[in-house]
Amino acid sequence: MSVSLSEPLSERDRGQVTIEFLGMTPTILVTLIALWQVVLVGYTFTLAGNAADEAVRAGTAAEPGARQAACAEAGLRHLSEAWRSGADVTCGGSGYVTADVRLEVPILFPGTLSFPYAVKGHAGAVEEAD
Repeated sequence: MSVSLSEPLSERDRGQVTIEFLGMTPTILVTLIALWQVVLVGYTFTLAGNAADEAVRAGTAAEPGARQAACAEAGLRHLSEAWRSGADVTCGGSGYVTADVRLEVPILFPGTLSFPYAVKGHAGAVEEAD
């Protein structure tokens, strides 16, 4: 089909928007996937910080011998199974109790593959007096 210059512009540009959209679709999809991954990283940081806060709160109220168990249980309590499976909670200290939580960042969907690095949350609080 040949295009004549005497045809109206609307006829010569027919389908141009469709072609441009199809050309941009991969770029749009990659951008959306990257933004979603950034959201997952941020959410994992939020979960790690909250888990560390909960863990240290329970750790300060527990007896020194039961501190690690109480700390780990409280740190994992509010995590969904997708984040709990790779989580590591440790507590320590005497007088000033600290809790460290390590969570794996999922790739695209929670509960699937994880990045090779982890997000860490840290919290500390003074031990409660008897």
